[in-house]
Amino acid sequence: METEGWAVSDRVSIAAITRVVGRTRETDQDLVAVESPLELFLAHASRPAAESLGLLMRTPGDDGDLALGLLYAEGLITSAADIASVDVRPGPPASPDTPDRVVVTLGAQVEAPTGALKRALIATSACGLCGRLEMRRLATNAPTAHGTPMIDAEVVASLPSRLRRDQAVFAETGGLHAAALCDLSGEPWLMREDVGRHNAVDKVIGAALAQGRVPLSDSLLVVSGRVAYEIVQKAAAAAIPAVVAIGAPTSLAIDAARSASMTLVGFARDGRFNVYTGAHRIGT
Repeated sequence: METEGWAVSDRVSIAAITRVVGRTRETDQDLVAVESPLELFLAHASRPAAESLGLLMRTPGDDGDLALGLLYAEGLITSAADIASVDVRPGPPASPDTPDRVVVTLGAQVEAPTGALKRALIATSACGLCGRLEMRRLATNAPTAHGTPMIDAEVVASLPSRLRRDQAVFAETGGLHAAALCDLSGEPWLMREDVGRHNAVDKVIGAALAQGRVPLSDSLLVVSGRVAYEIVQKAAAAAIPAVVAIGAPTSLAIDAARSASMTLVGFARDGRFNVYTGAHRIGT
């Protein structure tokens, strides 16, 4: 008999399964990553009535980081100083269908976003509020080819195993993506996990923003899956000079990385990797 999953933590739940091996089957249990909605609200110190920007489907945890990273990538904030408060409000236990909420209030010194800008952000909610930055904005904080330290090829090759080492929820469920910020020696100094690739990147950049470490011109972004355009655009907004992915990049991600003077590495696994743009930064 199938039953609904029950929580082990806010990020992991237990699901009843039927395990099939050849022609035999048995009932069992499996750990699965939690995916649940978070509603993002934006307020302004001059008029604190919060307006909903839509729902994000995410793995709970680091919700404030997720909100900050998304708003930064979208150009609604430029630093942690722009934020008056971040209020994460869990949904009521008595009403499980009510999503968790995060309310970000912009400071009085920040220009209140226009209705058109907020509507554009709301319109992207079908993919978890993916970035909607235009290609021409990629150069705003783009890392330049000059003055950027070289990245040792052996460091790049070591990044997948370093990322996997810190993926606690992935180790339990196999169901989450990860994004990590590493120094130029390859040591991760910040890592976040989420069911969504773009969410994991927003979380890690939002956490760095809260720590006052953006722009990230001295860090590498490592991601556990493939790289599509929105991940490159988020990295470019934070002036990250190189993105290293365990999976494949898309054609538009490659074009965007080239436009942003960024080094883009894909298929980093088993001591090998492909450099799609910015090979001048990779030392051997």
